[in-house]
Amino acid sequence: MNYKELFKIALTLISSPAKAWEEICLHEDKRRVFTEFVYPMIGLCGLSVFAGSLFANGWGGPQSFQIAMTQCCAVAVALFGGYFLAAYAINYLGVRLFGMDNDVLLAQQLAGYSMVVTFLINIVVGLLPDFTVIGWLLQFYLIYIVWEGVPALMLVDEKKRLKFTIIASALLIFCPTIIQVVFNKLIVILN
Repeated sequence: MNYKELFKIALTLISSPAKAWEEICLHEDKRRVFTEFVYPMIGLCGLSVFAGSLFANGWGGPQSFQIAMTQCCAVAVALFGGYFLAAYAINYLGVRLFGMDNDVLLAQQLAGYSMVVTFLINIVVGLLPDFTVIGWLLQFYLIYIVWEGVPALMLVDEKKRLKFTIIASALLIFCPTIIQVVFNKLIVILN
């Protein structure tokens, strides 16, 4: 796993999404998004939440380790499940509402790279929980990244671009959030 390349992709997606999507379109293997971007980013998010929780709750006793591990799992499950749920929903709605071809791998590619904002916010907020509100506000930058990725990757007609962008962005923002809320409620209930 090349973390230098991982952060180069993330930085390019944040600073110049149009250029990043052009480079992504050149990749023939659509499955690269899993091993080269999504899975490492989810791992980094989980690691940062784990470390941030240990710093916040202290290192003493098994209770702090249990809390850190639970929060780490909540973030990892939310991002992993939210990514796949959003990708499949984007593909399904793309076929049903926009007459696109059924291409789950393409939807997963769009979802994976577009979630760069979500991943980076989770890394920062995991280590510095005081930035949660700022993270919520910055989450909406994802809409611009999707806006730039839709014509390049999904080849959506210009007339349908705005509607597709709004639907895809909403799914990418809310799917991980809903899964994390449900996961946290289940932890409270089952504890």
